[in-house]
Amino acid sequence: MTKTPPPVLSASSLIGNSVRNAAGEDLGKIDEIMLDTGDNRIAYAVVSFGSILGMGGKLFAVPWDALSVDAEEKCCVLNVDKEILENAPGFDKDNWPRFADRTWGQELHTYYRLKPYW
Repeated sequence: MTKTPPPVLSASSLIGNSVRNAAGEDLGKIDEIMLDTGDNRIAYAVVSFGSILGMGGKLFAVPWDALSVDAEEKCCVLNVDKEILENAPGFDKDNWPRFADRTWGQELHTYYRLKPYW
């Protein structure tokens, strides 16, 4: 029996999708997908959490490897408790981090208990 390969999706089809944890709790939505052009891969998803009608709330960079895509449910799954995301290092829409900064990236990967891809 051959296994059907996973779908190939455009980044724009994922932007705006909800992010949930394994318990089904809503953790926010995908605001942006950040590409590492030097390593030719998706590096981070920018997740908005805690905003009401686009006002307030925080943005979070989440290492792409921390997420899985549920194409059927049209959402991304981040297998962390809501409190982990609430306490994650975040930023506001007018003050984005330097995503290419490997020191910043290492700290972020450590927070999510992941090994950096580089």
